[in-house]
Amino acid sequence: MRANTIIMIILAGVFGVLAVVLANMWLANQRSAMAKPGDVARDTVVVAAVPLKFGDSLSADKLREIAWPAGAVPSGAFKTTKELLAGDGTKQALQAIGVNEPVLATKITGPGQRATLSAVLAEGMKAVSIRVNDVLGVAGFVFPGDRVDILLTRTVRGDQGADRSFVDVLLQSVKVLAVDQVADESKENPQVVKAVTVEVSTKDAQKLTLAAGAGQLSLALRQTAANKGETTERVTLADLTGDTPDDVAKRQAELDRQKAADAAAAEERKRADDKIDGLAKAVDRVGSKIDELNKAKPAPVVASAPQVKEVVKYVQPEPPTRVTVGVFRGVKLESYEVPRQD
Repeated sequence: MRANTIIMIILAGVFGVLAVVLANMWLANQRSAMAKPGDVARDTVVVAAVPLKFGDSLSADKLREIAWPAGAVPSGAFKTTKELLAGDGTKQALQAIGVNEPVLATKITGPGQRATLSAVLAEGMKAVSIRVNDVLGVAGFVFPGDRVDILLTRTVRGDQGADRSFVDVLLQSVKVLAVDQVADESKENPQVVKAVTVEVSTKDAQKLTLAAGAGQLSLALRQTAANKGETTERVTLADLTGDTPDDVAKRQAELDRQKAADAAAAEERKRADDKIDGLAKAVDRVGSKIDELNKAKPAPVVASAPQVKEVVKYVQPEPPTRVTVGVFRGVKLESYEVPRQD
């Protein structure tokens, strides 16, 4: 073995032993410093003694004071319970606060104020509600405090007269303030809601209001820690099927023709129904007129003179009871009446 190699191995061992000794000395000093609490400045911080949820009123039995390093007191913390409860009126929690979690000024209302959305809004932000259903609202799995992307689905008329449908990502990483009328972030049970209230800037509030009438809004739930925006692009029907714009236009034109044919057939049926209705009304009018004529008072009838009918009847006369018989006596005719014998 070469001499340089042996020297390097010896030096590496010496430096390793020296590093271990120095590390043990530093850890010993740290343990000694932690064992002397009097050497570290201490302060007190008010924390929650029981779990608090949105809208809970604060009282002395729900709070307690604990020791806290003076240099690490959170901004907005209270040193004493008396300081936290000072003021006229009860204070309420604006969000869920766990046991032993510091109660900060941003998490509670002012004296006498109610726990409302206006108290939760950040500076310069607005609360806007959008209508959703069991599908567009992510099946009820959106809770207050979640972050969502808001999608806008629209259908517009193209240059060639065909309708084009597409989806845009309107807003990203929007904070949900409330679902329906519930703003409690400790809510855990999912439920289908009809409206979701989100926190947006003034310009985004204008966008949402305009988009509500321009198309259909839906939500896409984001990962809790994924607050950073991402690059998005418009999605059209061609992206779903791989068809070219010409294919989509042809299919849309066929749908338009079918729609026009259905509309023409419906109009023809309507005209036929109108004719039938007209004939039925005409029949009703004729029937009504006949009824009116039947109900009218008849004119008085003048009796005419009786007509005498002449009847000629042949009456056979009765045969005579006696007959005349002539007798010649020489040249002289003598007549005699004798009884008739039949």
